[in-house]
Amino acid sequence: MTETSQGRRGRPANEALGQTIVDAACELFDELGFHGTTLDMVAQRAKISKLSIYRHFENKEALFSAAFAARCHQLIPQALFEDVDGSAEDQLMAVGSSLLRTLLRPGVRSVEAMVVNDRTNQQALSKLHYEAGPAHIIAQVEALLRQLHAKAVLDVPDPLQSARLFAALFKGCDLLIIARFDEARAVDDSEIESYCRSAVAMFIAAHGGNDHAGG
Repeated sequence: MTETSQGRRGRPANEALGQTIVDAACELFDELGFHGTTLDMVAQRAKISKLSIYRHFENKEALFSAAFAARCHQLIPQALFEDVDGSAEDQLMAVGSSLLRTLLRPGVRSVEAMVVNDRTNQQALSKLHYEAGPAHIIAQVEALLRQLHAKAVLDVPDPLQSARLFAALFKGCDLLIIARFDEARAVDDSEIESYCRSAVAMFIAAHGGNDHAGG
């Protein structure tokens, strides 16, 4: 389908073309970074004209922001866990293991590296990354902790603060450093299971939990 025929079909085609541009930009920004990527390269990768990019995005910075946000949303699960029953430990294990496995994904680590390395756009990218990643995750954990507190399973008087602490237990896992030089060990199921179980046990103990067995 040509750009002309796409344009004649109206808004859906325009949205599809915008997504094509973002997808091509994501690939190039991942490969070359912000400064190494040009709009000419994006146009060539997307098999469109450079003018079409400007019809959707004001400049390279706007395209980069859109591509970065799209990458964050692709990599961070919209739901850390779904339909998990059982004890507080079971539910927190589901959240914690999903979170740690997400953090260990090479794509997530490359996005974080992109933020650190881009001095020019670091503030804007950090905000995008926070909203699409940590803030989204913390909100899910907070909702779960509110439920567990309401059921008197755990004592969580400040669910937001406790959610932040829970997320920090996994963000600070040494497996994220080990992954840089020993990928096999970092993604080993037994390593992940062992760490998550210890972190969850510590969290439950700190919040007065007595629901380990599934009651």
